[in-house]
Amino acid sequence: MSTPQHRPRVIIIGGGFAGLSAARGLASTPCDITLLDRRNHHLFQPLLYQVATAALSPAQIAAPIRRILRSQRNATVLLADVSSIDPQTRVVKIKPAPGDAAADEQSLPYDHLVLAAGVTHSYFGRDDWADLAPGLKSVEDATAIRAKFLIAFEAAERATDPYERRYHLTFIVVGGGPTGVELAGAMAEIARSILTSEFRSIKTETARVILVEANERVLSTYPADLSDRAKRDLESLGVQVLTSSRVTHIDPRGVEIRIARAPDLPANAPDPEPLRVDAATVVWAAGVKASPLAASLGVPLDKAGRVLVNADLSIPNHPEIFVAGDLASVMQHSAPSKPVPGVAPAAMQMGRHVARVIRAELVALSQGQSPPPRPPFVYTNKGELATIGRNKAVGVLGFGLNFPFAGFFAWLFWALVHVTYLIGFRNRLLVMFDWVWSYVFFSRGARLITTDQHDRAAPPQAR
Repeated sequence: MSTPQHRPRVIIIGGGFAGLSAARGLASTPCDITLLDRRNHHLFQPLLYQVATAALSPAQIAAPIRRILRSQRNATVLLADVSSIDPQTRVVKIKPAPGDAAADEQSLPYDHLVLAAGVTHSYFGRDDWADLAPGLKSVEDATAIRAKFLIAFEAAERATDPYERRYHLTFIVVGGGPTGVELAGAMAEIARSILTSEFRSIKTETARVILVEANERVLSTYPADLSDRAKRDLESLGVQVLTSSRVTHIDPRGVEIRIARAPDLPANAPDPEPLRVDAATVVWAAGVKASPLAASLGVPLDKAGRVLVNADLSIPNHPEIFVAGDLASVMQHSAPSKPVPGVAPAAMQMGRHVARVIRAELVALSQGQSPPPRPPFVYTNKGELATIGRNKAVGVLGFGLNFPFAGFFAWLFWALVHVTYLIGFRNRLLVMFDWVWSYVFFSRGARLITTDQHDRAAPPQAR
């Protein structure tokens, strides 16, 4: 590997946790960084469900990438949509700027590339469900779900037919991971604690929230006792939890759910008929798939389309290309059979690891020395946390302790951890204030319907 004649160029694709950590980690490195992202903001995705359920406003969990990196003189931020990557010529191609249809794709050369483009929703081959059951990965997703959720109560208030009213007050969340559990719990809590005195024709506490999970238990990556605790907490809020059940059909009026067979049924007994549930609001939290950019690298991918990276997070045959964050498929160093989870702390650790590797090599080359051996990425599991509702959460303390805890302490710890990881002092202060206000006064101040969805809900046709 020869020393380049120009100042080393590092391109980072994605301004999420991994990409931003990589950029910051290269702040004092003699290189020119270009960070590319389709949106101009860094988003704190773990709290996105709180925007969808009207607890927080989008600006409280997002920050402009340019502002975050404003003091880092070696970093340039471009609002750009990457179309492909050519590892052979070391070029990233970006689409023309919006409104400039006559322009050609732009090619950006690099010496090191960090691909941290993340993942999106996976409908397991049923992409036609996307418009009927929106997922939750962006601010646009969250505000659309918030509008759909709030409009359902408005439509129920106007409805005169009991069946139509029940249709609007039925909410289905598909997927029992942390996002699904947190969404379902928040929806039930709003209906039973926040809105009860604000409507005249309906009793919001009669809203039906159904959580559908294909595995035998919710939060399947957590210890079984915590999964059971989470299910009990959800049910105490009024959520109907259906485990070992799959959504087999979604249409504009609701879903069909294949319920698990009862354990005492004879082996030759027919499967239960699918359960039909009419619901105006269906939210998808069941799976993810990788950014299509991963396929342009021409390297092996896993079943979800994530890149099977080397131990140092580089890709096979191209040590100058790294993949970090949710897009990387890598096993834990201390447990080779266990993958690194797709969570924010893991993404930040990957970004910092890549930055250390690149910095060590560039500094060595600038001094005329050979690059040092690359260390493997070692994931430090700090723990897992999921909140269910007011004073209700479950968690596992990491750092090798694997200590399970639940209840008020877990809920308080969840809040403190999430505030700590937010970008910017202002956001931390505003989120803390809103949470305290909501806790004391049972109020959510972000209940704004900001999209025009009044005529999109399809009324039920069968009774």
